[in-house]
Amino acid sequence: MHVAALGMDLHLPASTSLKDKRSVVRHLLEAARRRYRVSAAEVGHLDLTQRSTIGFAVVSSDPRQAEEVLDTVERFVWSHPELTVLSATRQWLDATAEL
Repeated sequence: MHVAALGMDLHLPASTSLKDKRSVVRHLLEAARRRYRVSAAEVGHLDLTQRSTIGFAVVSSDPRQAEEVLDTVERFVWSHPELTVLSATRQWLDATAEL
């Protein structure tokens, strides 16, 4: 079992309220869940109007497949002109122990 997570720190320069920000973030999270079948959540900067940290997670039997899914999700987020990606980090869970 291979578990990978992608965290992305975002700047939303046009957001003037939390409502504006939530609209953009909600779209990203729901679309990623639906299109790429990943878990997704806003995990940081919840009270700031122009910043957000979002997280995505994937579980796969093949590490290459998990990597490809996260690559696709990252490209999807980068493709949105209304935001700037400040950083993107990946982490792998060591799931070698028996369940």
